[in-house]
Amino acid sequence: MDRIPAALGETDDTPIPEQAANRRTGGQQFARAALATFMVLLGIFTLRDFLPALAWAVIFAIATWPLYQRTKRRWRPGKHNMLLPLLFTAGIALVFLVPLSLIALEAAREAQGVLAWMEHARRTGVPVPGWVHRLPLAHEQATAWWQQHLADPDDANDLFDNMKSPSSFRVTRQLGTQVAHRATLFAFSLITLFFLFREGESVTERLLVASRRAFGARGERVARQMVASVHGTVDGLVLVGLGEGVVLGFAYAIAGAPHPTLFGLITAVAAMIPFCAVLAIGLASALVLAQGSTVAAIILFAVGMIVVFVADHFVRPVLIGGATKLPFLWVLLGILGGVEAWGLIGLFVGPAIMAALILLWRDYTDPAQEPQTETIRAG
Repeated sequence: MDRIPAALGETDDTPIPEQAANRRTGGQQFARAALATFMVLLGIFTLRDFLPALAWAVIFAIATWPLYQRTKRRWRPGKHNMLLPLLFTAGIALVFLVPLSLIALEAAREAQGVLAWMEHARRTGVPVPGWVHRLPLAHEQATAWWQQHLADPDDANDLFDNMKSPSSFRVTRQLGTQVAHRATLFAFSLITLFFLFREGESVTERLLVASRRAFGARGERVARQMVASVHGTVDGLVLVGLGEGVVLGFAYAIAGAPHPTLFGLITAVAAMIPFCAVLAIGLASALVLAQGSTVAAIILFAVGMIVVFVADHFVRPVLIGGATKLPFLWVLLGILGGVEAWGLIGLFVGPAIMAALILLWRDYTDPAQEPQTETIRAG
């Protein structure tokens, strides 16, 4: 009787040829790679709306990780698995929520004043103020516009009625929707940040293992260089920007600019992007000039330009270039190109990408890495 086929339960001990085994192994590896790629792309597509929030959480974690580790070492073992990540996450949230709350309160107070002024303008009109005549440029055009639209109560009513058009309400609704969306992403970033603090060591270890398996030692070097670039960018952009905001906030107060604290916050945010602080300084100087203080406005603008020049040409190149090992030109290109391509998060992504590219280029063009070839001599 014929033997029962191996497919029905008997083990077939017939050796598989080596070439067939290699083909089977290669096919399995290709299938696993294709499946992994497909699953990664599917995951990215699923989380596409939350990728910016995840990226911000990673940047916050990288920027504060050394401080978190130092604090963790001072705590008793076993007492920081929940409390310490929660404290750090809450601290980072307050860094953003406190200035935004101050801006919102200031805006609310200003809105009340604007509404009262609009109601007064509806009843009696608004005469041309004296500072309009003192404008260094286009004061005649500004005076004519003011007399045409605000000096007469009927004209003022027509102007304010046009501001209540349906398009204005649509803009308001869209703005509210965007604010709610940004608040949701910020909350998701904080939740992700908490778990990154809590499981950061395990995540870092697994990422290093994956990097060594996929790219070898050079992949780990690139990853460490990108992390270092994030640290340098945070120091060079965020900390220097905050320093500029504090210094110029005092300058605004001394020069008599309206709402110096608010303008200091605006300047700090604008200064995180190179050369953008000039816009805030120019606006504050223009308001001081409109109040009739010409000398104070000129001095304020000059002081602001000196602060921006020193920060952008001396302090930032040292902080960012020293950490990323990049010439400041490439740092600047990474920052501006990153903002153009990725938005605000490009402030940190752009320099990290430039740092990785420069490191790969240096490794590729390093003469020590060039393979030694034997010189064939004739005869």
